[in-house]
Amino acid sequence: MLRESYTAIVERSETLRGSFATEPYECGWAGEAIFFVRILERAGNLEGVTLHVQISPDGIRWCDEGTAITLGEEEVAFGKVAHFGNWLRLSGRLPHGASMRAIIALSLKA
Repeated sequence: MLRESYTAIVERSETLRGSFATEPYECGWAGEAIFFVRILERAGNLEGVTLHVQISPDGIRWCDEGTAITLGEEEVAFGKVAHFGNWLRLSGRLPHGASMRAIIALSLKA
């Protein structure tokens, strides 16, 4: 049996500063998810910045799921999630004066 998969781009090359969250994505049909963070440009020190996977029952109220993605010098970072209910997003806080342009993808499999 061939598994179903889908990739959603939840952040597309916008400049991120301070506190941010990606577009929420409804994905209750999936059994697993991976967030990929591809940094296109960086300004300031992003090393050690942690992004958090968040879950929601309704796409409005959010809580941290527990999975964290720590940014380093690499171009691409990722975080895997297996139990997440219906809605997912990624949130983070960049240090004062730091910014990044990134493509953040959410890859889902049923």
